[in-house]
Amino acid sequence: MSLTLKIAGGSSELQVSEATFGHEYNEALVHQVVTAYRNAGRSGTKRQKSRAEVRGGGKKPWSQKGTGQARAGSIRSPIWVGGGRAFAARPRDFEQKVNRKMYRGAIASILSELLRQDRLQVIERFDVDAPKTSALVRALKDIGPGRTLVVSEEISDNLMMAARNLPHFAALNSAAIDPVSLVHADRVLVTVESMKKIQEWLG
Repeated sequence: MSLTLKIAGGSSELQVSEATFGHEYNEALVHQVVTAYRNAGRSGTKRQKSRAEVRGGGKKPWSQKGTGQARAGSIRSPIWVGGGRAFAARPRDFEQKVNRKMYRGAIASILSELLRQDRLQVIERFDVDAPKTSALVRALKDIGPGRTLVVSEEISDNLMMAARNLPHFAALNSAAIDPVSLVHADRVLVTVESMKKIQEWLG
């Protein structure tokens, strides 16, 4: 079985596999994969010193009794200014295991839902004539407001330079698409060539 997608800006059509772009939306799977993808980007390098690692504090500040002050055993106690942390942070790895079948299943589920919501359009190409933000703004005016993601096999230097000052626009190669970019986009424009590559990749 195949789905017929209309190519924007003309009367041409593209046939795609219903097995690839007709998935039911699996919210649990998409949430798991998006969370794992975001966690993989965390550095996990935070580190603090415990009271055993802070310099100083080897001598008891004052006598246990007779001074009128609270008992203290070290000036590097966690309750003292300059003391070590009681539960010091340590470097950690936030990576979560997501196998290939799950990842591709989540991408297929997101793309299928975008199609059902008419938020995914197939286009021949997307480019600007000059590396100017104003040129890209004019090109996006007909598409509408919101976050736009363009997936294309060929992303010109003009387009990349014009997009640098637009926080709600992104252009990716089909091999670089990720679940976070797809989920956050209000609309996704995919070139015909990229659509074929994605279908081949998802199998």
